[in-house]
Amino acid sequence: MKLRLTVFLMAFSICSTMAWAQDKATRKGNERWQQSAEYYMEIDMDVQTNRFQGTQKLEYTNNSPDELNQVFYHLYFNAFQPGSMMDVRSRTIDDPDRRVRDRISKLSDEEIGYQKIFSLKQDGKDVEYEVVGTVLEVKLAKPIKPGTTTTFDMTFEGQVPLQIRRSGRDNAEGVRYTMTQWYPKLAEYDYQGWHADEYIGREFYGVWGNYEIKISIDKDYVIGGTGYLQNPLEIGHGYEDAGQTVKQKVKDGKLTWHFVAPNVHDFAWAADPDYLHDKLTMKNGMVLHFFHQKGQNEKNWTDLMPLAERSFEYANANFGQYPYKQFSVIQGGDGGMEYPMSTMITGSRGSLLGVTIHESMHDWYHGVLGSNEALHPWMDEGFTSYASTRISQYLRSEGPEETTLDNLGVKANGGYIRIALSGNEEPLSTHSDHYHLNGAYSAAAYSKGSVWMSQLGYVIGQDALNKGLLEYFDQWKFKHPNPNDVLRVFEEVSGLELDWYNEYFVYTTKTIDYGVQNVVGEGNSTKVTLEKVGLMPMPMDVVVTYKDGTKEVHYMALRMMRGEKPAETNDPRVVHPDWPWTNPTYEFSIDKPISEIASIQIDPSGRLADVNPDNNSWKAEALDSKK
Repeated sequence: MKLRLTVFLMAFSICSTMAWAQDKATRKGNERWQQSAEYYMEIDMDVQTNRFQGTQKLEYTNNSPDELNQVFYHLYFNAFQPGSMMDVRSRTIDDPDRRVRDRISKLSDEEIGYQKIFSLKQDGKDVEYEVVGTVLEVKLAKPIKPGTTTTFDMTFEGQVPLQIRRSGRDNAEGVRYTMTQWYPKLAEYDYQGWHADEYIGREFYGVWGNYEIKISIDKDYVIGGTGYLQNPLEIGHGYEDAGQTVKQKVKDGKLTWHFVAPNVHDFAWAADPDYLHDKLTMKNGMVLHFFHQKGQNEKNWTDLMPLAERSFEYANANFGQYPYKQFSVIQGGDGGMEYPMSTMITGSRGSLLGVTIHESMHDWYHGVLGSNEALHPWMDEGFTSYASTRISQYLRSEGPEETTLDNLGVKANGGYIRIALSGNEEPLSTHSDHYHLNGAYSAAAYSKGSVWMSQLGYVIGQDALNKGLLEYFDQWKFKHPNPNDVLRVFEEVSGLELDWYNEYFVYTTKTIDYGVQNVVGEGNSTKVTLEKVGLMPMPMDVVVTYKDGTKEVHYMALRMMRGEKPAETNDPRVVHPDWPWTNPTYEFSIDKPISEIASIQIDPSGRLADVNPDNNSWKAEALDSKK
């Protein structure tokens, strides 16, 4: 089976090729090779037994400098069996996911999930393989040398588990199939080696490639998911344009859906006979698809459509141009979960907007940038949460979002500070599977990851942050960036040294706590003493408000920043000498008598994740009350 020339042309026009991306990376000094996988699959689904037969042809190109003697596949459905690592983990962790708990341990043989490999050949020769939990270990018939391509041919069978976590059949809202993590998927090999992680219910990492997939299923079922449907006039079900004549090609009671997905690292789909399929074509020609159950929350689904369009428009302008020509919002799964070009969400909730904003923004950080979210979940969940907050603020406003600092403080501060003070925090550098508590993982990946970005705006200035967000996407799309890669982009746009930021905020749990220690009048001037109580150093924005209502910013950069951020407001600003991180206190003078000062406040914008805001201010009333 070969992709047609038109498909390759479409892939080229829709998104930047990996060769272009690597060339740009080289020009930028960020050399990073990427493995490449071309998937060709044919699937025959039996909706009575919930099983499917599959063939898979995988053309794998080794762009690494290493010779590979083995490969690994993920067999995610095997997690949904009693005694699996996901089952044991959920039953032994102190705060289990309420959606899982002990449900896997109670699945019957007809309810479990599995992926069985019947045959596997490399370039026509049988290979040795072993199924170990959710991983297929393959010993190659011949090594894959650098710069060469090999072809794997596989036959397999899958059974769709009863819906428990993300994937499965017959979810709580009656969706028949949420087909995510459903096929034998090649593990990623990068500059750190193989990433053949067992599946225990957390995050994913995959190889960039092109997918061509044919799915045969009962003719009454409607499918939505990753990829572009190639045969809409043979399928109908709302995929055809107005005025087109549909001639369904039904064989043995089934329709065969033919999808192509260029330059993605995964392929997901959902299917149900009761799906309503709505479409909205945006001004730029991009098509938003919506698949939801008849009679369930239909008004909210209709109301969602124009808001989703505004969300994508804002994201394109502020976080990078979405490179594909469609996105699908699909009712399915057990909450909200992201996949390339699509998301699965539960559809009966009171509002669909928040979950749709968050899950669609994943297509920037999970889908296009594609960080290793198993190893660095905060670079996906955290950055997505930050972007979602920005978009939500924009949609709540009556016009374009105002460029003020107080509406850029992120709500995630509270979640991060609670875990930081609880004694249960673990560093952001912890692998997502290895957090001791689910709550610690969530607070780190979502809340602290979001704070990483919003607080960086405090460090380098919001204008530099906004510029860096676009440059990060443009420079690192389709290249799996790591924590140093994203930090280097913001160093480039700001001109500041930022290595200390990750050293403290990512690799340790040291907290930020600054206070106004003392304010003393000295004739016609006022001496202010600041103290660094916490162990993480930060630059200081101190805003002095005078009794006549005017304000003045007093700024102290960290010496190790090797520079200062620009002024962010129109208020007068005094730049004081840098604060060395070793010094527990810092003194500066205000050229006004204390009698004219109403208050002194550290970071009124709220972007500084100070774990103890009670000591961040001084007010004149405190002085007057002592008289």
